[in-house]
Amino acid sequence: MATRAKRRAPGPRERREPDGEEQDSDSEQGDSASEEEEINKEVNVEFEAHSISDNDYDGIKKLLQQLFLKAPVDTAELTDILIQQNHIGSVIKQGEVQEESGDDDDEEEDEVFGFISLLNLTERKGTQCAEQIKELILSLCEKNCEQSMVEQLDKLLNDTTKPVGFLLNERFINVPPQIALPMHQQLQKELAETQRTNKPCGKCYYYLLISKTFTETAKRSSKKRGESRQQKEELMFANAEEEFFYEKALLKFSYSVQEECDTCLGGRWSFDDVPMKPLRTVMLIPSERMNAIMDKLKEYLSV
Repeated sequence: MATRAKRRAPGPRERREPDGEEQDSDSEQGDSASEEEEINKEVNVEFEAHSISDNDYDGIKKLLQQLFLKAPVDTAELTDILIQQNHIGSVIKQGEVQEESGDDDDEEEDEVFGFISLLNLTERKGTQCAEQIKELILSLCEKNCEQSMVEQLDKLLNDTTKPVGFLLNERFINVPPQIALPMHQQLQKELAETQRTNKPCGKCYYYLLISKTFTETAKRSSKKRGESRQQKEELMFANAEEEFFYEKALLKFSYSVQEECDTCLGGRWSFDDVPMKPLRTVMLIPSERMNAIMDKLKEYLSV
């Protein structure tokens, strides 16, 4: 599948001489304009989906660390499990380059630009990473939500009769969202096949998702009728398609990761270079709502 990756231009910066006077030469303005044009140009990149393999360990683990940051989750064990159950899930890699290339290009072609998979938290009960994920979600829910939601989430996560699947959908920020449609469609087919053949990661009644989100730090909260800051601020999604999951979620809440130094995605970037506050948004989606979500993805992401 061919998709376009666009590089983000950095925000404008004032050039100054050591004595504090602005440098205003035509040549430097020309250089700056040339750099801006170069950065903003679109480059066609061919992405391909592959089954997850042992060679993808480092790439998957890196993307998991991007999601969890400093949270106490064993990403090494989680990566091992995702590789072991490679009958589901895919990785995104650069397609074969037709031009002559050196060793560095070969390494880049094998780089994992993203992946999608699922960890059945109910089936994997007792494994360290599955228990850590549940403990993390519940502890963050206690800090950010009403007690009634904490009790509801705790009940759903520990109901062995209705398995919960932890949906993992991670990629580099410059990979276009159009890649998400075939990835999600393929995962749903693979999950249906696991049910038919009784393989691990069978039927899930709920999908748990942790999404990388942001809000503008400059916004002020409204105190009318006790409305919270989180309710008033508009959430923006690093993976744009996850907004459709958010709309269909049964339970959802956000928590800040600003102090965890999310240097890959935090700070000043995109959205007209407005200062952004990095968050993680937890969602629990009933499986019967997945068809409606897939329809939304088709509507907005078909190319």
